[in-house]
Amino acid sequence: MDLATLIGLIIGLFGLIGGFLMEGGHAGMLMVETAAVIVFGGTFGATIASYPLEDIKKVPYFTKLVFINQQIDYLGVVDRLVETADKARREGLLSLESQLSEIDDEFMSRGLQLVIDGTDPDLTRNMLEMEIEAFESNEMIGSEIYMTMGGIAPTMGIIGTVMGLVHVLSNVAEPDKLAGAIAVAFLATLYGVASANVLWIPFGTKLKIKAERQTLLMEMILEGILSIQAGENPRIIREKLLTFLPPEAKQRLTEEQAQGEQMRM
Repeated sequence: MDLATLIGLIIGLFGLIGGFLMEGGHAGMLMVETAAVIVFGGTFGATIASYPLEDIKKVPYFTKLVFINQQIDYLGVVDRLVETADKARREGLLSLESQLSEIDDEFMSRGLQLVIDGTDPDLTRNMLEMEIEAFESNEMIGSEIYMTMGGIAPTMGIIGTVMGLVHVLSNVAEPDKLAGAIAVAFLATLYGVASANVLWIPFGTKLKIKAERQTLLMEMILEGILSIQAGENPRIIREKLLTFLPPEAKQRLTEEQAQGEQMRM
């Protein structure tokens, strides 16, 4: 479970509903079925109309991905590539075939298989770069879908409010009921703006960040594989790959190095 997503949702919803309750309102005032049907139905419908059906079918997968905690061990991948480079230098590229079954990362395994098969370095680069581009394009679809929903929802909220006000103004013969009816009409705007900023846009942003981090990992693996194929020094390969590390991984590396120095002292 991605705790950041869960905690963010809880805090966001608590802030909205809790603030409303602190002002003297009650939860029942926020529950209006017609506003929910207009906003969420309109948002889902417009989004479905905006994308091919095969992309829409992936929404459950993308929604699940938002709540899954993906821990990427960048340093572990660097160590694995450096060990592989050292083995290739000592025993030759063909010796790597015996350890392919031990590699969990499919992208790394396929890349090393190309190297073992003697594929031209330029072709290896092109094939792996195309795979990275295909992965990034596929994963970014989820972010785009949720961002689209985040843009549509507030507009649907305004449409719902206008429709509610039309209904209110058509019944001006009962002025004592106007205030309550207007309040109900404006709940559609609340649903639209709240769902966009608490659900859809954060979901899209989370998917974008996860896709970018996985793409960074694949680019680092690509560089490592090409360096192994070129027969570069494992120490140089390690220094090169460390430049790919995101800030949190660099911080972890710094802490590990500091602990190592303390233990040697």
